[in-house]
Amino acid sequence: VQLQASGGGLVQAGGSLRLSCVRSGGYFSNYVMGWFRQAPGREHEFVAAMSRSAGSRYYADSVKGRFTIGRDNAKNTMYLQMNSLRPEDTAVYYCAVDRFGRLTSNRRDYDYWGQGTQVTVSS
Repeated sequence: VQLQASGGGLVQAGGSLRLSCVRSGGYFSNYVMGWFRQAPGREHEFVAAMSRSAGSRYYADSVKGRFTIGRDNAKNTMYLQMNSLRPEDTAVYYCAVDRFGRLTSNRRDYDYWGQGTQVTVSS
């Protein structure tokens, strides 16, 4: 399984970005895709996750109401629409797959990871 994240960049506070993650290879009947982020000097932080059917979504409290996770299974693509960005959202954002479909915030439950895309929010 390979994951390719894109869409990061530099944006002013209050602005928006849309991240994408394309999955290739592998097949799992009920998997979860999620987003994590890592700021300099900090641990990976859970951002959001979504079940394969898109019927279940799970957000970190810090992004609720500002970020929206979505997916297009036909395109094997997951999205993260980020609005009202804040300087504290600055981090490298990673997409990941949990092949067992647990919909958790624990990074150890995710089996496959993309390379990350940098998001920088200026004040």
